[in-house]
Amino acid sequence: MGAQMGFKMGIVGLPNVGKSTLFNALTRTAAAQAANFPFCTIEPNVGEVAVPDARLERLAEVAGSRQIIPTRMTFVDIAGLVKGASRGEGLGNQFLANIRETDAIAHVLRCFEDGDVTHVEGRVDPVADAEVIETELMLADLDSIEKRRAGLVRKLKSGDKDAVQADRLLALAQAALEEGRPARTVTVDEDDARAWRLLQLLTAKPILYVCNVDEASAARGNAHSAAVAAMAAEQGAASVVISAQIEEEIAQLDPDEAAMFLDEMGLEEPGLDRLIKAGYRLLNLQTYFTVGPKEARAWTIPEGTTAPKAAGVIHGDFEKGFIRAETIAFEDFIACGGETAAKEAGKMRAEGKAYVVRDSDVLHFLFNT
Repeated sequence: MGAQMGFKMGIVGLPNVGKSTLFNALTRTAAAQAANFPFCTIEPNVGEVAVPDARLERLAEVAGSRQIIPTRMTFVDIAGLVKGASRGEGLGNQFLANIRETDAIAHVLRCFEDGDVTHVEGRVDPVADAEVIETELMLADLDSIEKRRAGLVRKLKSGDKDAVQADRLLALAQAALEEGRPARTVTVDEDDARAWRLLQLLTAKPILYVCNVDEASAARGNAHSAAVAAMAAEQGAASVVISAQIEEEIAQLDPDEAAMFLDEMGLEEPGLDRLIKAGYRLLNLQTYFTVGPKEARAWTIPEGTTAPKAAGVIHGDFEKGFIRAETIAFEDFIACGGETAAKEAGKMRAEGKAYVVRDSDVLHFLFNT
């Protein structure tokens, strides 16, 4: 199978906010899933988790697929962010390298009061904590922009086109940062989008605030998480409420026990599921399915992906030799009771190269080898 596009979310947070507890729950869930799904490469700070999707189970049921293969998301535990980090205190370059490679940042914030767990600053103020980390990332960006622009000087003199573009974009980011705004507030033209992404600025990455609340607040959140939600809305970022403590407990239970436990807590699904889904939405990702007797499988693509590009996620040859895509909407596939019946009911469409894949399409690709 071709390389599934790996989407990586870096998890950051100040000390004692529950970041390790949350990451442990994620990796424990990943380890439990590895028994059922044939992938899982876990480095100490990396966990790959299946993206929960009820649609996939239903497709497999209708089609009698022998195996279910979900799509997955990678979480990277970014070690030790402290105040002064951008000046090399406590974290240095390894941290910056790790976080640069991620597509988005999940920022764990302490939204619980607990006398036993000391806060580095001696107070519980998640909005102020968010600002501490944002400031560190902004300082790191400014530092890297200055170095990069200095490094471009020679190429600019010779009129190198890529260098001119890079310098122009770096200058835009620099201006925003000097006004105290993160790079994600900069609006970039379509023509510059790729070059902008390649700059890998830390503050250009989308942010998901993870409000770690006490068990009692898991279902409805609390005043702290409400303050974070308001801040997120203002920034155009996302936020999710989760109790790391509950997740740690659920990760150790079997599925039936976990369901009962969630029910008692008044929760519809594990917080990790909400976290993964929120990450998905944040990155503007969507899912399409391939379904047959052998397997029902989910594939991740960015919104707006055309059929040949979507085919390429499975295998490069599918994209190169693309002829057409046979498409059945998920609802039709289920309602008709499978592919054959959906075809007979006239619910299958043949789509060409220009077709933009929709979320939850069931696709079959025809291609020349």
